[in-house]
Amino acid sequence: MGTAQCGINAQKLFRLLLLPALAAVAELRTSQDDDFFGELPEFFPSDPPEPLPHFLIEPGDAYIVKNKPVNLYCKASPATQIYFKCNSEWVHQKEHTTEEYVDDTTDLIVREVSIEITRQQVEELFGPEDYWCQCVAWSSSGTTKSHKSYVRIAYLRKTFEQEPLGKEVSMEQEVLLQCRPPEGIPLAEVEWLRNEEVIDPEEDQNFYLTIDYNLIIKQARLSDTANYTCVAKNIVARRRSTTATLIVYVNGGWSSWMEWTSCNSRCGRGYLKRTRTCTNPTPVNGGAFCDGQSVQKVACTTMCPGLFYQISKEQKGRTDFGYSSAPGSDDIALYVAVAVAVIVCLAILLVVIMFVYRKNHHDFSSDIRDSAALNGAFQPVSVKTSRPDNHLLAVQPDLTAAAARYRGPMYALRDISDKIPMTNSPLLDPLPSLKINVLNPSCSVTPQGGSTDLASKLSPQLTESLLDNEAHNLKNQNPTPQLEPSCSALGSFNILGGHLSILNSGVSLLVPAGAIPPGRAYEVYVTVHRTDHMRLPLEGSQTLLSPVVSCGPPGALLTRPMVLTIHHCAEPNMEDWILQLKSMSAEGTWEDVVALGAESITTPCYVQLDPHACHVVTEHLGTYCLVGQSVNKSASRRLKLAIFAPVVCASLEYTIRVYCLHDTQDGLKEVIQLERQMGGQLVDEPKTLLFKDSTYNLRLSVHDIPHSLWRSKLLTKYQEIPFHQIWSGCQRNLHCTFTLERFSLVTTELVCKFCVRQVEGEGQIFQIQSTLSEELRPLEVEPEASATSLMGPTAFRIPLTIRQKICSSLDAPNNRGNDWRLLAHKLNLDGYLNYFATKSSPTGVILDLWEAQNFPEGNLGSLAAALEEMGRHETVVSLAREMKC
Repeated sequence: MGTAQCGINAQKLFRLLLLPALAAVAELRTSQDDDFFGELPEFFPSDPPEPLPHFLIEPGDAYIVKNKPVNLYCKASPATQIYFKCNSEWVHQKEHTTEEYVDDTTDLIVREVSIEITRQQVEELFGPEDYWCQCVAWSSSGTTKSHKSYVRIAYLRKTFEQEPLGKEVSMEQEVLLQCRPPEGIPLAEVEWLRNEEVIDPEEDQNFYLTIDYNLIIKQARLSDTANYTCVAKNIVARRRSTTATLIVYVNGGWSSWMEWTSCNSRCGRGYLKRTRTCTNPTPVNGGAFCDGQSVQKVACTTMCPGLFYQISKEQKGRTDFGYSSAPGSDDIALYVAVAVAVIVCLAILLVVIMFVYRKNHHDFSSDIRDSAALNGAFQPVSVKTSRPDNHLLAVQPDLTAAAARYRGPMYALRDISDKIPMTNSPLLDPLPSLKINVLNPSCSVTPQGGSTDLASKLSPQLTESLLDNEAHNLKNQNPTPQLEPSCSALGSFNILGGHLSILNSGVSLLVPAGAIPPGRAYEVYVTVHRTDHMRLPLEGSQTLLSPVVSCGPPGALLTRPMVLTIHHCAEPNMEDWILQLKSMSAEGTWEDVVALGAESITTPCYVQLDPHACHVVTEHLGTYCLVGQSVNKSASRRLKLAIFAPVVCASLEYTIRVYCLHDTQDGLKEVIQLERQMGGQLVDEPKTLLFKDSTYNLRLSVHDIPHSLWRSKLLTKYQEIPFHQIWSGCQRNLHCTFTLERFSLVTTELVCKFCVRQVEGEGQIFQIQSTLSEELRPLEVEPEASATSLMGPTAFRIPLTIRQKICSSLDAPNNRGNDWRLLAHKLNLDGYLNYFATKSSPTGVILDLWEAQNFPEGNLGSLAAALEEMGRHETVVSLAREMKC
């Protein structure tokens, strides 16, 4: 309190003493100044007023993308306050973000402010006008308003108002491709793509973009044949129209006529001709072929014996072969002499043939008479011949089965080499009283009982003799064909069975134990046909989905079916396909064996279709393949794409081959073997492409070539393989060749990309990075085995004892269905159960199919799991022990 009082007293003292003194000093200086400057004005002007604020940055239009808010920003100077007004209402001060600083140049106060606008705020506005905001700035001199900034919700519709349409035009014709982009805010920008590359009219002045987004091609060129796409985009999205395919075609034109040829007859009448070709120009891209005939013929006559000819003037303008006059008497005499000479020659030839025929049959008849003496003491034989139209004529007879149905001994002599000496003949041994039926050697024989029981009823010597004779006849009548080692497998199998497979081809043949009758041994083979004459003719939308495979010996008698495994390249959706197994008959014609999903009780085989392989369970060995017919455009087949290039390259040109193959192991294996012979190697991992039945071609192109070091010798930007060539599947090793040229031999690196895609479909991109070598050193090819042959129990994953337990427990029908039918269902092998029901051991056939399906790994775990679900615990325990071993 005391301190405050002292301060007040000091202020009063200052006013009383110092202020009068300061006033006196001021008056003194004023008087001096007046004397120096003269008289002063009556008043002084005030300081200049503060200017109105002006905006350094005004808020701009903004778009809300999806649910992201936008910020509006403005800056003004000099400004004591800045606020936003939106839709005529002031924005609350708390929603402003303000910054203030002094401009070093003008010493004026600068203020900047921002606000945030959300989608909800914009959507809540009702009225004819869009959501808007305005910035207002104050100073001591007044206020300034910015222009209005509008906030809109951005979008872009999905549907084009007008899409481009594909066209076929002749060369040099003007082309208009129309496009109206979808509605959107902000307005969409439009660009055109040609084969996925942006069209720039400044680079190629043959293109012109109109103000309403249409594309005009002033003069169509062959290189303009491509896929065109209209693309609309804004800040929200990017939309693509449907692709319009533009095909620029060239109609064909005739070349000039060639010179007339010489008369084709050296004596008498003939004709001469001249030709022209439709190559001026050649039809391109489906252009019309030349109208008219490419060959003209006129008659000519050559005088005999001279070598010159005369051309009939009357026939000079004719285009078909004709005669100008009737034949003369000299010509008639000549023709009669020739006819008589031919008849005499034929008569002499007929006499010689009859003489040789009688001589040969005279010797053979004597043998038959001798053999008739041997048959004199035997009982009469009734012979049953097969029907002429029997398709199993090639199947050889089972002599053991025949002997089991015939009464009394029998000795059938077909050839001198087949005679059995009477002294030690096993036919003299007593035979049981059995009913025997003798069949013609060309007939088919179906065993009616087990081969083991049958053999036990016969004399050992008789059985051995008959089996040796049958094996000899089977070998002579069905010799093993000439097989190509790289795509074939051959092995000798007996009753123990085994497995025959061609390595890296996806083709194998399972010979179950007991399939070959006791005492016999067959030379079994399986081969993949790589020759074109074995390809079957296709119709309509049919396509070959597997290689053509043969197994044999054809006509071999089997007591249980074998399982042939073939890789296929179909996407197995039964809604898109009609799949058929076809086989080649003995006459060389292709026949339908079974249509998958339409099996019947008369179906001769069973086909199990897996994602990559089909397993054919059959008792008739022969030639098979899988054929598909598409039901709709969604049907697709797998292609294997592989790129090969030379191992060494000593020239400037570098050739790259792109193969489009069946997605089967054998297809790739064949090409790899072929490329090794040509000195080629894979430059990237093969890839799979789904090729649909859309009638669109397969397009191949090379990209990203280093143009400073390499150039492509391809005249166009891409190559195409026609759809029908790929879809039919009958053309082997289908490929396109790209030739690149380096500017110098010093360049040894090539880095580029290859694109392979179906037009309007899927595609694959290969990254190529290849190093070129100029050293012509020989290729080191490692020898590899082409086939494997496993015989006996080691060829099967299921031990024989466990297999017998499973068969004995599941073969008998069960009222609850807990039998072989449930096993087939658990293993997904229940496509047509009636086929298994016709077999003496349905379970055995199912297990054979499982063995073929799981070769070579043979995971017993899946089989054990299926048996466990069926409640077969004892069998599961046995399998578990086997798995541990």
